[in-house]
Amino acid sequence: MKIAFLLIAPFLLLAGQAHAKTVGTYKFNSGEPAAGPIGNGVTDLKPGHDGLWIGTGEGLGRYDHASASFASYAKAENLARGSISAIWAEGDDIWIAAAEDSFVASVGESLPFGTGFSHSRDNGATWSHYPQPGPTPIQNLCYDITVVDGIVWAASFGGGLLKSADGGATWQQTAPDSFVFEPNSHLNHRAFSTLNADGILWVGTAGGINKSADNGESWINFNHTNQQNPISGNFVVALANQRADARDIIWAATWKAEDLQEEYGVSKTENGGLTWTTHLLGIRAQNIATDGPTVYVATLEGLYKSPDYGDTWYKFPAIADKKSGENIYTVEHYSVYAEMNTVWAGTADGLARTSDNGYTWDVFRAFKSTAGQGEPRTYAYPNPFSPKRHNELGGDGHVRLQYNTRNDTYVTVKVYDFAMDLVATLCENKFRPGPADLNEVWNGKNDYGDEVANGVYFYSIAIEGDGTHWGKILIVN
Repeated sequence: MKIAFLLIAPFLLLAGQAHAKTVGTYKFNSGEPAAGPIGNGVTDLKPGHDGLWIGTGEGLGRYDHASASFASYAKAENLARGSISAIWAEGDDIWIAAAEDSFVASVGESLPFGTGFSHSRDNGATWSHYPQPGPTPIQNLCYDITVVDGIVWAASFGGGLLKSADGGATWQQTAPDSFVFEPNSHLNHRAFSTLNADGILWVGTAGGINKSADNGESWINFNHTNQQNPISGNFVVALANQRADARDIIWAATWKAEDLQEEYGVSKTENGGLTWTTHLLGIRAQNIATDGPTVYVATLEGLYKSPDYGDTWYKFPAIADKKSGENIYTVEHYSVYAEMNTVWAGTADGLARTSDNGYTWDVFRAFKSTAGQGEPRTYAYPNPFSPKRHNELGGDGHVRLQYNTRNDTYVTVKVYDFAMDLVATLCENKFRPGPADLNEVWNGKNDYGDEVANGVYFYSIAIEGDGTHWGKILIVN
């Protein structure tokens, strides 16, 4: 699973992802084909029947392998509303959980809340919805789902570890230990990740890793202080099972919880949890995927790969599309899936795929086309734009100026301040193909490399033979 930016600031995902809130006000109709994922904050990737399920801050999408096309389920009937916080899929059977945020007057801030679960038995054609269990949905949202022998297990943070033995009709709040459920007193009752490893149930919490060989009847806890060779940290945000060459490995994304001796990193065991080795120390892992002997780890510091079960590690360089040059403007990776040497990477700024070990990438991003009748010919996103926070890569933030061409042409793009003095020239008489949806990128600096002040800025996109089109950007640092 991925705990994604919900760990850092819950409102980011639930608001549609602050680092790349690119299409927050745009939604595709349910089942309607789309040019890419429906949102650019890609928080979960799970394989299903002939496709890949894609969880985003804007809802649920799917990539179909046969047609090489995307579809949106954001408005599917009975689908839990809001951002997708968890996906489990096996063949035609899919469970999803979703969340939003709400202002809570008693604490004076917005807090996340679960909007419930949805289940499809027919590959997403129809859905059944089940409300979020528990006395309150506030800070009770599901981060991960797994199914063991027909029992659905859901890691729901303040709501604890939930189980349903009747397909979601009823839910039981459980604890992965012998104590009475009390998440305020027991960190081990705050559940974040789940895994079915060949019938063995693993649950990650803020108090370590819990293992049950009898589907929740009894538990063993592994944490940073109760073993000689322990996990790196007790806050366990993701779990994965690697089986290859007769090796059976459990991987865990293990964060610092409360003990000063804990460290961020990933931890692995090859003996059922008796001993652990730690890797990528200091790195904040979000999600783990395996493909044969290869391990991929999506982290807030980038995408990492080990080709040899964790013995050696490599970090992928910045991602750009092999044809268009479209960049992923972030190092933050929230999700990863790999199969047969093809790797899908979900980031704060879109979805990317490589089949040649990262030498080339296909980049898929969500945007609203300006080519439609009645649509503005240009817009900027994210807007307002904070160069210190949005789409940050290499020390710069990035805002995209979206537009379209109607044929092959030449384009000039300039940015002006409120007094209409020239601030920056982004391109001049640049060849651009057409018809096409395109964007130019500004880093929030003037032509001398200085950061611009807060305020309103205007930009012009002059398209040879097709006029000059204007837009504006609000800079907020």
